[in-house]
Amino acid sequence: QVQLVESGGGLVQPGGSLKLSCAASGTIFSINVMGWYRQAPGKQRDLVAVITSGGRTNYADSVKGRFTISRDNGKNTVYLQMNSLKPEDTAVYYCMFTIGDSIPSPSREPLGSWGQGTQVTVSS
Repeated sequence: QVQLVESGGGLVQPGGSLKLSCAASGTIFSINVMGWYRQAPGKQRDLVAVITSGGRTNYADSVKGRFTISRDNGKNTVYLQMNSLKPEDTAVYYCMFTIGDSIPSPSREPLGSWGQGTQVTVSS
């Protein structure tokens, strides 16, 4: 069982930046994928960015060039640096952990552990 604790959400003006963090604890297999998904009101939860323990990444088209995912394997922590934020980025952001080294398909949520979610609101 893996527990995930997220931090770093909040309210930011359009064009601003935020950095999310997610720390994993428990039984951590060294080969894994961590990432971020988000869910806006009335919408399904969608992939934002994922990163394998080997460093391979995948981003949603809507955030490419603005968001950067990174991780510290020694700390079992994944980060999401969000720049040039837009109102449409407003959502609850969820951290995800799954075993293996395959990049999850954007069309299906992976089986794994999920954080409790952190709210990101982009508004003036």
